[in-house]
Amino acid sequence: MSELADPSNLQIGALVTGLGGGMALFLFGMRQMTESLKTVAGGSMKTLLGKLTANRYTAALAGMIVTAVIQSSSVTTVLIVGFISAGLLSLSQSIGVIVGANVGTTITAQIIAFQVYKYGLLMIAVGFLTDIVAKTNKGKQWGMALMGLGLIFFGMELMSNATGPLRAWPPFIDAMQNMKHPLLAIAIGAVFTAIVQSSSATTGIVIVLASQGMISLESGIGLCFGANIGTCVTAILSAMGRSREAIQAAWVHVIFNAGGVLLWMFFIYQFADLVRAISPVSSGLDDAARVSADTPRQIANAHTLFNVGNAFLFIWFTGPMAKLVNWLVPERPEEIGMKAKFLDEQLLEQPSLALDQTRRELVRLGVIVSNMLGSSMGVALQGKTEDIQRIASLDDDVDLLYGQIITYLAKLSQQNLIDPQPKMIHEFVGIANYLENIGDVMDKEMLVNARKRISLGFGISPSTVAVLNPIEQEVIQAQGKTMTALETGDRQSALDAIESKERVNQLSDVAAEHLAKRLVADEPNRLATYKLETDLIENLKRINTLTRRIARLVLIEEGSSNVGETLTEIADANSKPDEPSESVE
Repeated sequence: MSELADPSNLQIGALVTGLGGGMALFLFGMRQMTESLKTVAGGSMKTLLGKLTANRYTAALAGMIVTAVIQSSSVTTVLIVGFISAGLLSLSQSIGVIVGANVGTTITAQIIAFQVYKYGLLMIAVGFLTDIVAKTNKGKQWGMALMGLGLIFFGMELMSNATGPLRAWPPFIDAMQNMKHPLLAIAIGAVFTAIVQSSSATTGIVIVLASQGMISLESGIGLCFGANIGTCVTAILSAMGRSREAIQAAWVHVIFNAGGVLLWMFFIYQFADLVRAISPVSSGLDDAARVSADTPRQIANAHTLFNVGNAFLFIWFTGPMAKLVNWLVPERPEEIGMKAKFLDEQLLEQPSLALDQTRRELVRLGVIVSNMLGSSMGVALQGKTEDIQRIASLDDDVDLLYGQIITYLAKLSQQNLIDPQPKMIHEFVGIANYLENIGDVMDKEMLVNARKRISLGFGISPSTVAVLNPIEQEVIQAQGKTMTALETGDRQSALDAIESKERVNQLSDVAAEHLAKRLVADEPNRLATYKLETDLIENLKRINTLTRRIARLVLIEEGSSNVGETLTEIADANSKPDEPSESVE
């Protein structure tokens, strides 16, 4: 028995350290590169997805491009779930994006197959230097992305060096020989991928082993097929406990990946022959050296061809797949109690999309506040006890939803953010606070007065109701325009809401003059009635102040690219500051 063949001469410690450490660096580098790329390019990729999802073919192209850039089909899936939740993307269109995303993931294998390991340390050095000298967060993230890519290459080199001695170790050679059976290779690839939670890691290790001449093309294809099944476990685990859209996206992954493997697994040898025919062949090498040189590229090509072929096949069946997934994941029964509809924890990994969803939740909060506002004046003037309870329950919903929005924004603030995302979080917190304050004005002021009116048993004269109604309508109209501006980004609606101050003040002066004249009227509880009526005017003015403050924040947020111009617009729309009596703590 030769030295290398003797198991006692195999340095197990060095093998485990090199292979384990190399794999750790590979996975860490992959995660670091993905996190940094989605921070600096996630917003642009989100825009691209929004523009290229008109049909299943462009949707597949968008999924491929986005995943190729971000290098994470999971991040692409997060974007997809957000678009479906927002109603901007149908389930059928999202299937096209997922199909394309699987093609985009093959870029990693193609890069690794070039065996550019020697550039790993250089990339780490350049990336670290960029992170140190960059003045902006975006520049630092690009440096971290380059460091991540360097760690991927360096980890591959460590694994390649560590596994070199295995080429002459009989037990390992026997194991590789036994793995020629396709089903065994697929099973091993699936289990390993489910454990490391990365199909790219499995593919990378397969290419490293192939570069050492340890596995054949057929075995490598089987392992890659298994990786496509094993990655479904990641999709299923990430969807557990999440929205229906997330679970549906996970099912699409399972159907596409597992279905594709089932279609190809019985033709691995024929598929291998096709890959050899279309792949370049090294010249001037002996048989063993040529196999080691060519097999990594062939495995990468097989991985790409497999995913591209599946994409061309499944793209024609997005409609039936959507029906199947809708059947597998039916609508959930409505949950009891107010709960955020758009604030998905998984979206925190993509701040630009999380901010979009927060905006939608703020609009939803604003709708509840608007419903309160449309009824509170009437309840304060003429409502009954059950009407008061109905409005109070709406304020409870406002408080619950407000708390969830603030908590979500707090978590979002801990993510890797780039300008203007931190500023947008601050503005969204302000909008949420003002909406909650509006609800409190109605619950703690207007409804309290309504209870006093009922307990004292007095009514409001029709003439007083007639002068108070125009103020209410002006305040409601300003609130509606503010919510339109928040939802659609319509700057003119925000400006119109800000300009409502003068009209509200004029109508309030008219109403105050009317109430002063009626103060001498011979009616029971005249002073108490006068106090309630004047309080209602002040409540409406305070609500209008809070509404205008929301409109200002919307204007600044929408015009963040030109803050100076936006501030000028605000100043022109409302040249006077809020009166001291309108201040809100």
